[in-house]
Amino acid sequence: MEIPCSHVLLFFVIPVASHNPKYIMFCSADPTDGFTEVKLTNANFELQKPYDMPLEGRYSFVDGLRKMWFYADDKPHVPSSHTQPCIKVQIKGLDYSSGVWQFEGHCFVPNGASGAMIAPIHGAAHGATALILRIYNGDSRLNIIHDVDGGKVIVFLDRNQVFQVADKGPGDLHFKCGVHGAPANISYYMESRWRDIKIYMK
Repeated sequence: MEIPCSHVLLFFVIPVASHNPKYIMFCSADPTDGFTEVKLTNANFELQKPYDMPLEGRYSFVDGLRKMWFYADDKPHVPSSHTQPCIKVQIKGLDYSSGVWQFEGHCFVPNGASGAMIAPIHGAAHGATALILRIYNGDSRLNIIHDVDGGKVIVFLDRNQVFQVADKGPGDLHFKCGVHGAPANISYYMESRWRDIKIYMK
């Protein structure tokens, strides 16, 4: 069921790319209009998980639904990392440094989650991450357009544009999705579920 313009899920965006983000909310055409879908295979989905856990202990993929979860006392994805634990999919083999690219996925974050970061764009000229999203308490279609040449990232929830921010410059960029703990004040149990993950480009 499409969410009307006046009703959008509670969400937070961490605009690591800019101190002056633009918050926008209006109905629009489908954000994929004018884009070409890039065919994905299993080889394009690389999993990152707590380094001491078997994959099946934090991830399942059944009937097209990717469920990812972790606990606050889990290890990071590599022993040398000092970040919070995570379990996420990296879109592999489609790194980009120019052009206009788009991520799409239907995501669900359970009610009560706190500090769950779900959809980063990794890699930038200044800093490691161009964008980090937090979405709470609901199921939504998420589209993220990264116009590298134009230097901006645009976020859509259920086809409605809700956010635009300047990026941090071109780099070796790629999309990720899953769940990653924020630096502080996170729930003990974190989970996100994803289906219909797609990549588009112009």
